Amino acid sequence: MQNQLNLEGVERLALKEFTEKAYLDYSMYVILDRALPQIGDGLKPVQRRIIYAMSELGLSAGQKPKKSARTVGDVIGKFHPHGDSACYEAMVLMAQDFSYRYPIIDGQGNWGSTDDPKSFAAMRYTESRLKAYARTLLSELGQGTVDWVPNFDGTLEEPVVLPARLPNLLLNGTTGIAVGLSTDVPPHNLREVASALVHLIDSPKATIADIMKHIKGPDFATGGELVSPRADIQQIYVTGNGTLRLRATYRQENGDIVINTLPYQISGGKVLEQIATQMRNKKLPLVEDLRDESDHEEPIRLVITPKSNKVDVDELMSHLFSTTSLERTVRVNMNIVALDGRPKTFNLIGILSEWLRFRRDTVKRRLRHRLQIVSDRLHVLDGLLIAYLNIDEVIRLIRKEDKPKPALMKKFRLSDIQAEAILNLRLRNLARLEEVKIKGEQQELNEERKGLEQTLKSASRLKTLMKNEILADAQDYGDQRRTLIVEREAAQAMDETQLVASEPVTVVLSQRGWARAAKGHDIDALALNYKSGDGFLAAAHGRSNQFAMFIDSTGRVYSVIAQSLPSARGQGEPLSGKFKPPDGAEFCGTMIGEPAHQWLLASDAGYGFIATLEDLISRNKAGKSILRVAPGGRAVVPSPVPPDTECLIAAVSSIGRLLCFEMEELPELARGKGLKLINIPTKKYKAGEEQLVAMAVIPEGGDLRVHTATRMMTIRWDDLDDYYGERALRGSMLPKGWRTVVRLSADLPEQE
Repeated sequence: MQNQLNLEGVERLALKEFTEKAYLDYSMYVILDRALPQIGDGLKPVQRRIIYAMSELGLSAGQKPKKSARTVGDVIGKFHPHGDSACYEAMVLMAQDFSYRYPIIDGQGNWGSTDDPKSFAAMRYTESRLKAYARTLLSELGQGTVDWVPNFDGTLEEPVVLPARLPNLLLNGTTGIAVGLSTDVPPHNLREVASALVHLIDSPKATIADIMKHIKGPDFATGGELVSPRADIQQIYVTGNGTLRLRATYRQENGDIVINTLPYQISGGKVLEQIATQMRNKKLPLVEDLRDESDHEEPIRLVITPKSNKVDVDELMSHLFSTTSLERTVRVNMNIVALDGRPKTFNLIGILSEWLRFRRDTVKRRLRHRLQIVSDRLHVLDGLLIAYLNIDEVIRLIRKEDKPKPALMKKFRLSDIQAEAILNLRLRNLARLEEVKIKGEQQELNEERKGLEQTLKSASRLKTLMKNEILADAQDYGDQRRTLIVEREAAQAMDETQLVASEPVTVVLSQRGWARAAKGHDIDALALNYKSGDGFLAAAHGRSNQFAMFIDSTGRVYSVIAQSLPSARGQGEPLSGKFKPPDGAEFCGTMIGEPAHQWLLASDAGYGFIATLEDLISRNKAGKSILRVAPGGRAVVPSPVPPDTECLIAAVSSIGRLLCFEMEELPELARGKGLKLINIPTKKYKAGEEQLVAMAVIPEGGDLRVHTATRMMTIRWDDLDDYYGERALRGSMLPKGWRTVVRLSADLPEQE
């Protein structure tokens, strides 16, 4: 038998509990030590360690920069034992003026561009140092303001948080994705935030509305316009989450449109590519030319040349805002690690108040640290002054005593520190003048101590000190707002018909449902080339920027811009690839024209109505049910209605009965079955012996053309009396040899 494992003293834990605990521990590590910033300095651990390591290397503003590889090496070797590439990317981000509203690192070399932020050179090529703004994070570091912890191997110490003099979290913003949490804090303007902090110090019960008198909204590094309504911005500041709409700005120069700022994190190259794609697809006929004239003087200068000076620039730009990255939404989710070490979603006042608590504690610690230094120095000066007043006795004791230090302490009642200071005096400092210096220093330090004690005891003095320091930093490092806040309506894409050149076209539909568009109206559709077994069914004249509509046998209508149809040089393409008609349905006709134009629709049962094209347009691939067709029946090829003229409607059945009646007798409907055009007996229709096969709308004075499979007969206007009657009659028989009608047509006026 195998020996059983000895589990004595081993903790036993259910797998479920162990995995839950392990995952929670990992997630908290990711949240607190990697992804979310600390509210005090607004930095993630890697960013904090980079800044601290650079300060330790002497890379402050004004000093000579060093290779970035040197900094990265120090960071990962001393404080952050992770990948060098990730560390360098974090360093690059803090140096990019298009990523950070107030960059912390001053980089020399290639540090990326707005078109490609990750195009920065390797760290062995670039050099870096801290910017002056970094002083707001580091200037109080050695003044007892923060706690220190051992680094990863316990050989060094690093600060838990940097003693920020300004709320860097709000100024530069941050993004991060943790386990189950993410953060997206937008950047803000330093002067506005400083003003809001001062107001909140004076009025701790201020509301969001009060604070928004100072902070108008986020202020992004790349400028642009913030076009979200003020109510939306206020709601984000109340709840701590939401979305903002950012938009590029533009101006007009000599007929051109010049885009001079872009939304945050949008590249000019991407925008140009999106606009060029629309131009290639002939979906932007209003634009003649597109070019990038960006340079060092103007980092963003995208030039759009309209087709003519008649183009509505605002309408064109609204379309581009809607269809390209010239307008984007930015998510706001202010999840931050609070002062108690727990992640929390803050609103605007919550962030400002929490940071002020951090700042108040930092200032108090700084003052106490300074007070201790001053008190210790005064204590030493008191001992030195005693020595100078009794210099002869001090010298005698030092010369004669084997252990002068205890003798001095006993003789003059000195502390150990005071006695040590006396013994460390140099002979040159025994001059009479030193006594004057000591008394002068004592006086200065006593005044400073008094001021420090008063400030620490007085809440109003502490508030005044905090306000003065915040305003001084705002003066030193603040600048004007870059992102304009302009409440605008949502951008609207232009209608497809406005984005296509207007040219005359003839839409041709074959018997098997293949469609194409030929340029011009003088096209002989019958003479076009068709596939074997296929042939001409219907044609309609219109323009390339109008909707071409197709009706299937079930009475559903489908629409598509005529420009998108293939050229008539080929045999077209099947409409079944563009639309999703019901199973077994066949395409029966085509229509095109202005939205107000009318067409006659009818089913083979002899029922129909007048429809306006505007009511037939459908963006859905499944079409729109318009004409109600009897079971087993089908729609007839529609006929256009000439505008602004009295007309007759001609309808012919499959046995050769032709009826002409006044168009006024037929209703105008948006959908339905319609009224009876010609009387077809129900029994004959159901038996398949007779049905409506063709119809046409004849303008006053026009002629009717009757087409059979091989011949055409023209019936003059005056001769139509032989077939004239009221709607829903049986009609009169056509002459023998002309009773197998394929279609009817009329000499319609040209439609432009």
